[in-house]
Amino acid sequence: MPFGRLLTAMVTPMREDLSVDFPAVERLVEHLVATGSEGLVVTGTTGESPTLTTREKVELYRAVKAAAGGRASVIAGTGNYNTAESVELTREAERAGVDGCMLVVPYYNNPPQEGLYQHFKTVAVATGLPVILYNVPSRTVRNMEAGTTLRLAELENVVAIKEASKNMDQVTEIVAHAPDGFLVYSGDDGITLPMMAVGSHGIISVASHLAGRQIREMIERFVAGRHAEAAQLHCRLTPLFNACFATTNPIPVKAGLNLIGVPVGGVRLPLIPAAPAIVNGLREALQALELFPG
Repeated sequence: MPFGRLLTAMVTPMREDLSVDFPAVERLVEHLVATGSEGLVVTGTTGESPTLTTREKVELYRAVKAAAGGRASVIAGTGNYNTAESVELTREAERAGVDGCMLVVPYYNNPPQEGLYQHFKTVAVATGLPVILYNVPSRTVRNMEAGTTLRLAELENVVAIKEASKNMDQVTEIVAHAPDGFLVYSGDDGITLPMMAVGSHGIISVASHLAGRQIREMIERFVAGRHAEAAQLHCRLTPLFNACFATTNPIPVKAGLNLIGVPVGGVRLPLIPAAPAIVNGLREALQALELFPG
């Protein structure tokens, strides 16, 4: 495995007609690798997975894997609220040659904790891929409790979790009791450093589309024991983190990429383009980091 400490939850570039723009996918992969991403998570929430077809997803896995050329791990977001569909897409992703899969807590149908365990176990035993779990209660309604995560961590190929609950007690419990080698990633750019302070491994990031080098440097400074320097970078990056989530992700980050000259097009309905105030906030945050000409 290892996937690295800085993974980017990659947007899906779109043409003007909102079909997938595969040449732009290749250019985006080059940008992300060049700016410090060690792994790329494809067709997650940031990739607009609910509005992509299965065929588009599988084509994206192949395209990103080819464009990365071994320079970054490629993780396929293959989970949804339908266990059988999640199994099938995970198997498709495995055939496409990805390095791992990420499975989100089933949304809308709101299963109890035992249902979560059985869902993830069913998908995990159906694939040889390393599995990253994804807990994001703000999107799914249901929080996956630490006890459920720790049960799943005992499965051979369940290797990590992207934790976006913002519950530091829960994160700490997982870190403290997980088996050796099980990794916890922050699922929220703004708490990457606090989570690393209690033992998390890194971040599956949105803001790294725009400030990958700076986020990678913050992580490396922390790992090297230069904690005060890492904290200074965290403080400098916080306005950008906030700007990236000023409205529903990935609306702002796609606008930000278009601003910095990495065209990725718009978003599919029911998402809508960024309002002028969102774009202005992004521009100001990027200018403060010298990532956009003033």
